Amino acid sequence: MTRIFCIAAVLTITTTVSSYAGCRAHTGPVMSCAEGSIWDSAAQACVPITSS
Repeated sequence: MTRIFCIAAVLTITTTVSSYAGCRAHTGPVMSCAEGSIWDSAAQACVPITSS
């Protein structure tokens, strides 16, 4: 009985972790922008910060 419970727990945990890792909502830029620039998600690039 304990063995079945342990197997079920391991399968539940691995499924949860793998689905979280595969979720596209958690992706973003893996680099930081240089000083004086900021990430623009629409352009998918670092763009200069403009001052008004």
